[in-house]
Amino acid sequence: MKFLNALALVLTVLTASNCKDIKTENTSEKVSEALRETKKEKTMNVLFVLTSHDQLGDTGKKTGFWVEEFANPYYTLLDKGVSITIATPKGGAAPIDPSSDGPDAATEDTKRFDKDAEAKDKIAHTKTLANMNADDFDAVFYPGGHGPLWDLASDATSIALIEKFNAQNKVVAFVCHAPAALKNVKDAEGNPIVKDKKVTGFTNTEEEAVGLTDVVPFLVEDMLKANGGNYSKKGDWEAYAVQDGNLITGQNPASSKLVAEKLLDHLK
Repeated sequence: MKFLNALALVLTVLTASNCKDIKTENTSEKVSEALRETKKEKTMNVLFVLTSHDQLGDTGKKTGFWVEEFANPYYTLLDKGVSITIATPKGGAAPIDPSSDGPDAATEDTKRFDKDAEAKDKIAHTKTLANMNADDFDAVFYPGGHGPLWDLASDATSIALIEKFNAQNKVVAFVCHAPAALKNVKDAEGNPIVKDKKVTGFTNTEEEAVGLTDVVPFLVEDMLKANGGNYSKKGDWEAYAVQDGNLITGQNPASSKLVAEKLLDHLK
């Protein structure tokens, strides 16, 4: 009888323990599922920073941002549910480089942009960069065009904003001429942000090919190297992008999609 009583007691304890384990496991599964759903439902916010500069040096010609370098990343992120805010140093209309707005430079994304009244309205009414706060965004992206060489490269607000994004270990991404905006950006130790980092950007030979070597205030490739970046590139006009931690850079307009995809992967 004592043996049967002892056996019954052991079975009772084991059953209770087993039920507790199942309950704990079920609770953990529910918590994990809830966290996954919360992460899935969280809207990612990305800030796009465009140039306000529209004069191509002393040539009398217009410049601005390059449409493809805006449009492809814009739709790549937008189609994945990312919320996008567009800002410029001056606010208001962001100038479009006319060379990027013709049939020779057209892509599926630029054609989509041409028919997108909402996107065009955002470009016509950009936010003022000084009113933007890195705390409100998960990443920042700079499209190129020659404009950034003249304004964003030395814009104190842009420089401070990139430094804050970097200090928060959030993605900072640039394509083509946009790495010009990194010219005066420092890391937490006061070194150039690109020092010892893998980077790319519009090449010297690509600049020569478009006949603007003697027009631009500096060459992106030379600047990145001078600031200690581990600069690499592919052939002229080939798609190429590199990532080093939270820093993403692309070589030319054709690299816009690669930059956008790397940014999106980092946000997941």
